[in-house]
Amino acid sequence: MEATRSNHTVYNINYHFVWCPRYRHSFLNHVADTLESEFHAIIERNDYELRSLHISPDHVHVFLGAHPKHSPSEIVSRLKSVTARRLWSDYPEVMRSLYWGGGCWERSFYVGTAGEVSRETIEQYINRSEHV
Repeated sequence: MEATRSNHTVYNINYHFVWCPRYRHSFLNHVADTLESEFHAIIERNDYELRSLHISPDHVHVFLGAHPKHSPSEIVSRLKSVTARRLWSDYPEVMRSLYWGGGCWERSFYVGTAGEVSRETIEQYINRSEHV
């Protein structure tokens, strides 16, 4: 993963997100094609860089790169809200049978960061006096 350049920033920020449908319903394999196309559209529209995507029956993994102006909570909120609207639009009967009160995704999610340099390497670099 190479650093990306913008007008005033050089960055290499990658996020690994994982989240589940409410009540951990296992139905995502039935809507995987719709979800995948919607994830690609959201990622392209927002200038994120998709690294990897995996849709399991009861959870989603998204690994993407983003500009530092986008917070992880903003990114995952956008992904979850837009895909939920799409699922309710395309599969109203299925969604109504699973979620009588609306919604789709659990509020919680996992986020981890990844880059090419380990924490130990950065600490060693900062603690060295030659870089000053």
